[in-house]
Amino acid sequence: MNITYQRLVVLCFVLISINCYAENAFSAYENVINRKGSPGAHREFDQYRNQRFNPLFDSGSWHGFLLPDNAKSMGSFPGPIIIAEEFPIFVANALEHLQVNDNSIKQPANIKNIKTLSLPGQLHQSFDIAKGKVTLDLYFVSNRTALIKTKIKNASSIAKPLTLIWSGELLKRWDSERSVDEVHPKWERTLELDNDELLIQFGQYRSPEAIMHQEGASILVKRSFDAAENKLDGLSYYTSKEIRLQPNQSQSFYTTISYVHNRGELAQTRAQLEKIHANPEDSIESNRQRWSQYLKQLPENLTPDEQRLMVKSIETLNGNWRSAAGAILHDGVTPSVTARWFNGVWAWDSWKHAYAMAHFNPSIAKQNILAMFDYQIHEDDSLRPQDEGAIIDVIFYNKDIARLGDGGGWNERNTKPPLAAWAVWEIYQETQDRAFLSQLYPKLKRYHQWWYTHRDHNHNGLVEYGAMSHRFHNTPEGEMTFSVTYETVPEFLSTSQCQTHKEKQLTQLYCSGVSLYEQVLDDNRYTEIDIGAQHAAGWESGMDNAARFGFINTEQLSNYAEVYYQGNIARAKQDWQVRFFENRDSEGKLMGYSINQESVELNAFLFKEKKILADIANTLGFTQEAKHYKAQAVSLSEHINHCFYDDLTGFFYDRQITAKKHKGDRCIGKLLTHRGKGPEGWLPLWAGVADKDKAARVRDNMLNKEEFNTFVPLPTAALTNPAYDPNIYWRGRVWLDQVYFGVIGLKHYGYEEDARALTYKLLTNADSLLHDSPIMENYHPITGKAQGATNFSWSAALLYMLIKEINTVPKADEP
Repeated sequence: MNITYQRLVVLCFVLISINCYAENAFSAYENVINRKGSPGAHREFDQYRNQRFNPLFDSGSWHGFLLPDNAKSMGSFPGPIIIAEEFPIFVANALEHLQVNDNSIKQPANIKNIKTLSLPGQLHQSFDIAKGKVTLDLYFVSNRTALIKTKIKNASSIAKPLTLIWSGELLKRWDSERSVDEVHPKWERTLELDNDELLIQFGQYRSPEAIMHQEGASILVKRSFDAAENKLDGLSYYTSKEIRLQPNQSQSFYTTISYVHNRGELAQTRAQLEKIHANPEDSIESNRQRWSQYLKQLPENLTPDEQRLMVKSIETLNGNWRSAAGAILHDGVTPSVTARWFNGVWAWDSWKHAYAMAHFNPSIAKQNILAMFDYQIHEDDSLRPQDEGAIIDVIFYNKDIARLGDGGGWNERNTKPPLAAWAVWEIYQETQDRAFLSQLYPKLKRYHQWWYTHRDHNHNGLVEYGAMSHRFHNTPEGEMTFSVTYETVPEFLSTSQCQTHKEKQLTQLYCSGVSLYEQVLDDNRYTEIDIGAQHAAGWESGMDNAARFGFINTEQLSNYAEVYYQGNIARAKQDWQVRFFENRDSEGKLMGYSINQESVELNAFLFKEKKILADIANTLGFTQEAKHYKAQAVSLSEHINHCFYDDLTGFFYDRQITAKKHKGDRCIGKLLTHRGKGPEGWLPLWAGVADKDKAARVRDNMLNKEEFNTFVPLPTAALTNPAYDPNIYWRGRVWLDQVYFGVIGLKHYGYEEDARALTYKLLTNADSLLHDSPIMENYHPITGKAQGATNFSWSAALLYMLIKEINTVPKADEP
């Protein structure tokens, strides 16, 4: 045997081994997410306004497909669903439905033995016809194209003449109650049918809360054969092909379905399709090898349930991966492809996504980081040069009106918590990509410094959340805006200061100015008050409407007043009032706002970031900078433990401050213990900044069944919190990122058994987490019921890392 032949034999053995591994690995993860569905309208919402099915998206695609959920739909992959720049809509019940006619009996072949499977990166279906079999498999082979392989086998001893008919129709219903013509009468959809392709074109249409299409937005269906007959009828089509299968012969056909946003993408996609159709099996094999690599990264010694949940997490994150398009300049991972509002790229979501994806899809982890830093503010920015160094909250396909776009999701009202360095460092540790680290280090330093120049109002080195200067927060002259409602308007408010709107017995005023806002709070006779900057400050924390930021409903406030002030609502309101400080530069220009409280977890994040920046500096050879960040971390550690911890309750809280500048003791003001406990109190454990004795007391609270140790553990407000409600976004629901921070915090301080027990409790009790339901945004702490957005990325990311970092199976020597 010569050397060349030996090498060929070895290569063949390796390839066979790889394929065997892939087959076995893939089959172990069948149907980790239920992807069946039959859409009857463009919008099929559940109670949380999610599209109610869970389509397969992959490879950065902007369209996805389902598995059939009934015999009539077999031969199709229902959909597609498209992201119309910002919003997900189904466009067809089944755009490409195959019917097999047996010409020997001159009627459609009866089908039986139906089988459908969702596999990692693949949808599969098969059914038997008389002495024959049909299989269809769908894979994404590029960021704009899905490939369907249709294989038809004649298992009989005689030749079979067959007619293959593909047909489809665009949906005519907008939702369950209204037609497309009723809701969007000017939205144009046209079909063009040629020998081997179908082109569906969408006319330019800009409806910021429903459909956003540019000229040239299209779905292109291209087949590997010329049709014998083509028919068009309005929004439906029909195409057919005659074949004759010899005994025991099989024949395969290939169809690509591409979705593009504009003419430029259409031209690029057409060029790619020539290569795909020239060697379709190569494209399929590339997909399978890519997914095999993802699966090979799974840790060993996991239970089957944990393995399947990790694969569900991978599928969720890869499903929410969007390739660069529009204003999104690098690939990014969105929070949820099926949630109505979540098809943009958020900052702190991105840090969490990248942290997990570094372990199985590091190239997209890097892209996701870069997508956000593409819009880091520079000193020559046309809109907000004063925010040099900041990362904005969220980017979408379309910029907003202030950036000369027409999108509705783009947000520059705030930033998000500083976890970027944490994600970048994890990517480096997994990839050892020094060039990437060098590229990001100066950007991370600028962002880190921004917090101290823009959110430290009293200059004591302890930072607040706040809001950027923005048209929804202040007038063009820099005066903060707010609205306030009264039964009787007090005399100090005049129509020259505010615009007035009357409704029934109430008067709503739209006012401006911090000093006037302070008078309104001090007078305290209002029935409701709303401040744009307060919402932005909550968003900036990521815990949008948490109790600590003054959010409490009327009933809860009344109960609070009864407990603490004998029913005095006016006195109770004072405990929940939020004040704002204007942060201005040396020339008096408004740079933004700080809320009147220093947040414990924000400063814990910054402590951790200082340590990471020191590690990055050391790695890159900047030893003096490393020493600088280490020294800052030591100093900040002392102040976090001194200023944010309450010895009476054994927990960390935010600290309320005044506008008075720092002199002497940094711990100015009072702890906000009366606003109850929340996950901010265990973030110092995750950051590794809490003193050991304080960590022990925090642990006691976390494990207390009257506080946080609920059926699904670690809710976002303790059961004792005055504003607790398990149905309110950040005032009781269980968010899995906060569970992760809490559990890993316990592990950091040696409480591994507690960490394991809480993880097991989460995985066991959160509704259908270990079954085929999608991973949810959050869960009810008492019932375990799924809540919020379906197919939620950061839940998936931190579930993946939680299972990776916490082994729920006790070691042999443990009880």
